[in-house]
Amino acid sequence: MRELIYYTFTESADLKKAFVEENRDKIYEVFLEIAKRLKEGRKILLCGNGGSAADCQHIAAELVGRFTLERRALPAIALTTDTSVLTALANDYSFDRIFERQVEALGEEGDVLISISTSGNSKNVINAVNRAKEKGLLTVGFLGKDGGELAKICHHSFIVRSHSTPRIQEVHVTLGHVLCDFIEKFLFSYDLYFPPCGEGRE
Repeated sequence: MRELIYYTFTESADLKKAFVEENRDKIYEVFLEIAKRLKEGRKILLCGNGGSAADCQHIAAELVGRFTLERRALPAIALTTDTSVLTALANDYSFDRIFERQVEALGEEGDVLISISTSGNSKNVINAVNRAKEKGLLTVGFLGKDGGELAKICHHSFIVRSHSTPRIQEVHVTLGHVLCDFIEKFLFSYDLYFPPCGEGRE
């Protein structure tokens, strides 16, 4: 059991290191775009199932509340939390439409939809992304394995190249924390400098 404990921690750490080495520049570019959209008054919607639903709620809570800085609240909505809406949509339509319908109701052109799926093949998440793209939202996937169908349709995909759901989720949590930290510092910490593509901050 001692070996299992050590292996679990080191496997998680190694996967995070491999992920950031592959995606560091992409993370910067995509997160910068998200931060700019928030600066322009847009909002973030998030969707996912199971543990990924919990990650959606976690990220939304950090943005509406705070991560490390005292600052104004930021608009972020986890589409996984309203039980009356979720059960009504699942009952009246189907479970495959529980996020799509909320994107239709709440999403506006210029907003961001972050979709979290360890398989990349969750039908209700795929439907939400397709609807978001129709409405002019920026779509970002936090994915696992080979990225699945979502990797083909999201504007930007971050794929954790593992077949272990727990390890994928651990990277997604870290990626969500980096997103919150990046947004806070870009929007509210003026002693830091994030030059987009060689240009100065606006």
